[in-house]
Amino acid sequence: MCRLLGFVSTEEHSIAEIAGADFKTFSALSEKHGDGWGVASIDNHNHTNLVVEPTRAKDSSKFADVTTNLKSDGALLHLRWATQGLQINEGNSHPFTFGDISFMHNGDIKPATSLDPYVDPELKSAMRGDTDSERYFYSIISASKKSDLIQGTLDAVRNIKNNLSYSSINAMILTPEKYLVVCEHNNDRIPAGEGPDYYELYYRKDEKGLLVSSTGWNQTGWTLIPNHTLAVIDRNNLGVEPITL
Repeated sequence: MCRLLGFVSTEEHSIAEIAGADFKTFSALSEKHGDGWGVASIDNHNHTNLVVEPTRAKDSSKFADVTTNLKSDGALLHLRWATQGLQINEGNSHPFTFGDISFMHNGDIKPATSLDPYVDPELKSAMRGDTDSERYFYSIISASKKSDLIQGTLDAVRNIKNNLSYSSINAMILTPEKYLVVCEHNNDRIPAGEGPDYYELYYRKDEKGLLVSSTGWNQTGWTLIPNHTLAVIDRNNLGVEPITL
C-alpha cells in the first residue's frame, strides 16, 4: 500500500512549494510507507525526469533535495509500502514511465500475473520490475493502443474492476497534456490499523495549481474525488472532468 501525491500547474513549482507548510506531515507518512519513494515530472515541453530510491523518504537527503529544488509544472510523488512478497528495489519503485507517460498506483491486484493476458507481449520487455502495479500500467498502455489514453485507461480499469481481485486500483497518470486520477477501491480491504478514509483521494485547486493526494495529512477544505471515478484534468486550464467507472 502506498501514498500518492501529484500536481499540475501553469507555472513551475517544487513539490514542497505547491504542497505547502503541511508537506512535512505528508513526508512523515514514509515512517510506515518506507519501502522506497519516487518522483516523476513531465513538463509541457515533453521533458521527462524520473528519480526513484528504494529507501525511506523522510531519511533521504535526495528526497529532500528533489522535492525542494526540482521545479516543474507537473509531477507525481509516490511513497511505497511494498505488497507482501514483492522486492524492495529500484525496479519495483514507482512511478513508472513509458515515453512521455508517468504512472503510479496504490493498492494491490492479486495475483500480479492475472494482469499478464492484458499486456501486449511486445511491451513486456519494457518492464523494469515485477509488480502488479507496473503490469497495471502496461495494461493501460496496451488498451490505449486501440484508442487513446483516456479510453484505454477506462477500458483497463473497468476490466480489472469486473474481472480481477484487488484492494485498490487508485492511480495517477501524467502526460504533457493531461493528468488522470483513478479512484477505484474496495473499502472492505483497507489494511489493518488504517482508518476508513485510507483509500480516499482529495484535490485542492488554488492560485498555484491543482494538487491531488492520498489521506493522512491536513486536507481541510479539499474536494473529495468519489470512489469509482476517473478524474480527467486538463493541464492547460486545470479543469476537472469526472467520468464514472
